[in-house]
Amino acid sequence: MITAIVLVKSSVDRIPEIAEAIAAIEGVSEVYSVTGGYDLVAMVRVRRHEDLAEIIPGRLNKVPGVASTETHIAFRTYSQHDLEAAFAIGLE
Repeated sequence: MITAIVLVKSSVDRIPEIAEAIAAIEGVSEVYSVTGGYDLVAMVRVRRHEDLAEIIPGRLNKVPGVASTETHIAFRTYSQHDLEAAFAIGLE
């Protein structure tokens, strides 16, 4: 699974509507409203790199109110949940 973190600048008066429209896109797993230089952070999870091109510039960037995006591709995922599950194997 390929994970992309998409930082989104948007029209601030429509953040909830824009976030909902982005969250409805297939491949987008979560959308967070955040503080700082960006308004939203979207997590995109796909099987192929080609799918990112379809989802991010093809759909997400075309949501009305999205002004710009910056995309980061994750090399590796580290999760507290994954670590806990790994250490719990065979402890029953």
